[in-house]
Amino acid sequence: MYIVHVFVKVKPEYIEQFKAVTLMNAKASLDEPGIARFDVLQEEENPASFVLVEVYRTKDDPAQHRETAHYQQWRDAAEGMMAEPRTKKVYENIFPDEMGWD
Repeated sequence: MYIVHVFVKVKPEYIEQFKAVTLMNAKASLDEPGIARFDVLQEEENPASFVLVEVYRTKDDPAQHRETAHYQQWRDAAEGMMAEPRTKKVYENIFPDEMGWD
């Protein structure tokens, strides 16, 4: 499993709009065979701060995800809503094993 956490800070006036386009992308992403999980988290104390938890089956799957129309629509819409460029961290899965993601 290849796990990516994407950290996004949104301009306060775009919080609800960002949530809407991000949920659209997340739901469509779950239909991709290379994605095991796609979570959208909003920080409780700072509602303009989000984490996207993307769990891919292989290291090649993020590149395939970036080629999809729904991701490109999200990227184009979300860029102008961000207060700063998004960042990411990549993680190696320890638990559950691959069978636990299905």
